Amino acid sequence: MRFAPAPPLTAGDTVAVVAPSGPFERAIFERGLERLSARYRVELGAHLFDSRRYLAGDDAARRADLLWALEAPSVRAIFAARGGYGLARLLPGFPPPRKVLVGFSDFTAAHLAAQAHGLRSLHAPVVTQLGSQPLSVVARLFDALEGRPLEPLAGTRTVVPGTVEGPLVGGNLAMLASLAGTPFLPSFDGAVVLLEDVGERPYRLDRLWTQLRLAGVLKGVVGVVLGDFTGCEEKDAPYTSADVLDELAGELGVPCAAGFPIGHGTVNQPVPLGAKVRLEADARRVSFLEGVTA
Repeated sequence: MRFAPAPPLTAGDTVAVVAPSGPFERAIFERGLERLSARYRVELGAHLFDSRRYLAGDDAARRADLLWALEAPSVRAIFAARGGYGLARLLPGFPPPRKVLVGFSDFTAAHLAAQAHGLRSLHAPVVTQLGSQPLSVVARLFDALEGRPLEPLAGTRTVVPGTVEGPLVGGNLAMLASLAGTPFLPSFDGAVVLLEDVGERPYRLDRLWTQLRLAGVLKGVVGVVLGDFTGCEEKDAPYTSADVLDELAGELGVPCAAGFPIGHGTVNQPVPLGAKVRLEADARRVSFLEGVTA
């Protein structure tokens, strides 16, 4: 399984910001936009600040902005303003993204579409999260986009020992489960799967993981990287979300390490999806053998 990289960016290149999912708070968006604008020329989608119920505008407006960003010759990368919900509604007709897609959470749907087209993408902070991230995360984001090697990431615990290599795929667990059985989920055969989530109680994590297993999505997976599972605890329960996830990963039986700073936590380290990684579960380390750009 091989995924093609995108051309690297340079400082001053044009990037687009679109809101294909939920609406967002303007103040935290502006803080992230300031950091992004310090490195690149930023163009905003025409409907970026629209709002309709739980969506950042109606489907037609969000699709128009997304297609504009995908097709504009000057745009080198596309950033999601925020996650939330709604991108899956835009997947029918999603064209191969010949530029870097940047985001996480609900934007996992775009990453999966990119990998279904055989392309790499960047799991990284959305613009509303970028302003609160440590400067080291911002620097890593720019390194990833501009083709510089990424330092390995360390987790906090070994779940299943072993060392494996394969392309890193995945993202938000709930989004993966929601796309199971659709044509927008790529094959995970031979892949190291990244999983993270927010606000899902332990039994829901079990249900989502079980949906992937029953749908055959996890068949052929060679390793599992568990990121942050933020706000996923059951109040006063004698067990934790980690207990549940560790048991599920143990049943899968492939090397797995957990506690990586990826997802909805205080630190969301950028990682290239579709790029080859080495997971050393015993050492709780993921090394990046390829980048999102080349």
